[in-house]
Formats: sequence, C-alpha cells, structure tokens
Amino acid sequence: MSRGRLLVDLGPLRQSQAFRRLWGGYLVTMLGSQLTVVAIPYQVFKLTHSSLDVGLVGLAQIVPVLAGSLFGGSIADAVDRRRLLLVTQLSLAACSVGLALNSSGGHAALWPLYALSALGSGVASIDSPTRSAVLATLVGRPMFASANALWQLLFQVGQVAGPALAGLLLGQVGIASVYWIDAATFAVSLLAVASLPALRPPGGGTRFGLRSIAEGLRYLKGRPVLQGTFVVDLNAMVLGMPRALFPALALVRFHGGAATVGLLYAAPGAGALIGALLTGWVVMVRKQGRAVLIAVAIWGAAIAAFGLVPWLAAALVLLGLAGAADVVSAVFRGTILQLEAPESLRGRLSSVHTAVVTGGPRLGDFEAGAVAAVSTPQISVVSGGLGCLVGVGLVAWLMPRFSRYDTAEAEGLGPPSAGVKG
Repeated sequence: MSRGRLLVDLGPLRQSQAFRRLWGGYLVTMLGSQLTVVAIPYQVFKLTHSSLDVGLVGLAQIVPVLAGSLFGGSIADAVDRRRLLLVTQLSLAACSVGLALNSSGGHAALWPLYALSALGSGVASIDSPTRSAVLATLVGRPMFASANALWQLLFQVGQVAGPALAGLLLGQVGIASVYWIDAATFAVSLLAVASLPALRPPGGGTRFGLRSIAEGLRYLKGRPVLQGTFVVDLNAMVLGMPRALFPALALVRFHGGAATVGLLYAAPGAGALIGALLTGWVVMVRKQGRAVLIAVAIWGAAIAAFGLVPWLAAALVLLGLAGAADVVSAVFRGTILQLEAPESLRGRLSSVHTAVVTGGPRLGDFEAGAVAAVSTPQISVVSGGLGCLVGVGLVAWLMPRFSRYDTAEAEGLGPPSAGVKG
C-alpha cells in the first residue's frame, strides 16, 4: 500500500478554505472541552468517592442530549447554520464559566456539576448535527469519507492531548483553572465560525417544529442501513464504555493519582488519533457495513481484555486499541449517513446520529457505574466488553442488509443497494 493510500487524506483542508477555518477553530475548542470532560468526573469522585455518582453525571445528561439532538437537527434544517453555531459556542462557553465559578473558593457544590454538565451536553447536541450538516455542505460528495476522517482526527487530537493535559493541570493549578482554560478556548472557534459565509439550508430551509422532527424520524423507517449505523454504536457505547470507572480504576486498582486518571481518559484517544492518521485506506473500502461490525467487535474485545489486566501499561495499550477501532467505526458510520441522507434532511438525520453517539456513552456511564456498585469495577468492564461482542453478532444476524452495505452501489456505480429503500 502506498504512503498516499495509508495516511489521512488532507484534500478537504487544501481545497476548502471554509472547511479549513472551521476545522482549525474546533481543534482548539476540542482541546479545551476535553479538559472539562476529565475534570467533572474527577471532581465528582473526589467529592463523593462513588463511581455510581460519577455514572449519574452521564444519566443527568441523557434527556438534554436527546432533546438537544432532535430539536437541534430540526433547527439546523430551518435557519442559517452559521448563526446557530455562533449561539451554541457562546452558550457552551457560558457553561464552562459557570463550572469555574462554582469551583472557585475551594467549596464546590455538587449539584452545579450535574446541572451545568447536563445543560452543556444539551447545547453540544445542538451544535453537533449543525456542524455535521455544515461539513457536508463545505466539501463535495466524493470527499465525504476524507472529511469525516479529518473530523475524527480533530476529535482524537483533542481526546489525547486534552485528558493528558487535564491530568497535569488538575494536580498543578486546580479544578477551577481547568474550567477557565476551557472557557477561553471558545474564543477561537467563535472567530472561525464568524469567518464563514451565510449557510442557509437548501431551498431556504424547512419549518422548525415537531412535524419537522417526525419527518426525519419517519425517513428511517424501512432503511436498515441507516438504522444499523445507530444500533451498532449504541451496542458498543452502552455496554462497552467504561469511562465512568476510570477515576476508581486509576486511584484504587492502579494506585495512581490525577495524572493516572488523565492517562486512562487519554488512552482511547491516543489509539484513535493513530487510527485517524492512518485512514487513507478508508476510501478504498466498499463493504463499509461489514467494516463497522469488525471495528466494533475489536472495540468490545479490547475493552474486555482491559478489565482483566492488572498492569497500567497494558491497560493503556488495550484502551488505545479500542480507540483505534472506534475511530474506524465512526468514519464509516459517518460516511454511510452522509451518503444515504438527502441534503434537505441531513440536519435532522445527523441529529439522530448525534443523539446516539452522545447519548450512548452517557447511558454507558450509568450502566458501568451501576454494575460496579453491585459487583466491582473490574466485573463491570469485562462484562460490558463481552456483552458488546454478543451485540455485534446479533446485529450481523438480524440486520444483514447493513452488513452487506456497498458504497459503490449506493453511489450508483453498481446495482441498486438492497440495504437502501427510496
């Protein structure tokens, strides 16, 4: 395989100045946001010494995430998407400021951690489908896979550098300072979004409301290819996401401190970053449904093995392998969604995708914390990974059209795909 086919394709960054601006702005903001992703569960665990309470952070975010995702997609298909991104970025910055103020003075209250993280998750769930719809607008259809790979690369850089930096900063400058740093990074993304042209939806947009949301949901009926992208990710994240257990595992099982917590949170992102850098080959894969199933199976096996090893170094390697598999799954799932979604429905269908990829891990936080509360963190991790493997087998058996999905057929380069209706 040639070097050009192995490394991530930079074509969208070279060819679209608007995409390049948005990508660069969100890269900085993602780094800051990942500081808060680590700081909140760390702070909750330090205040309560309970993995269940850490898992409840995710549970508190479920309703805002689902509501924000579904309504966000409808809004994104109705208004200027540039203006909507400006509003969401300002709102997220305000949430980070609130977290910083709550933690200043050394007497943080617990309830603002739940309330502000829930509010921020809801706003982020409006931002995400809007951003996905904008991404597809800024690049051409042939570059969807490459643009998705670059967006995953951005996300994984944040997931590696952010948690690792958070582990250092939490021990050196304190929790409040971490939140202030996060708030400051939003200035960069705001400038990037402000530099974009107006981004009205095609035809001037659709009317926002429940009828618009229902139209997007109805489109999924009878389309197992799109349904499969959601079901397989829910399986992986609800059963196989152990991040709510990272504080307990770092402080108790591996006898570490804040830096070890940061390493556990950063390890999946490190693997995903390497995986994202080596995604040049994804444009050659036609059987993308099968590729998703293989990637999710690797995720589940690596998570189960992570729960069994007693050594920190081996644990980090396995989390890295899981992260690499996850980013491959994400690239293919995002590409399938953008290929199958009509432009007029892209915001609303992206919102369902957002509800799954953001709601799933939060349900997984609760599931992991609840199982750990009645057993042990180790049992919770291992059982979740094995359950994920069982789920992959069920998806392959019950949704054969998804596993046979061929992108060349979907693009009209071959016979009509059996997995797509309408």
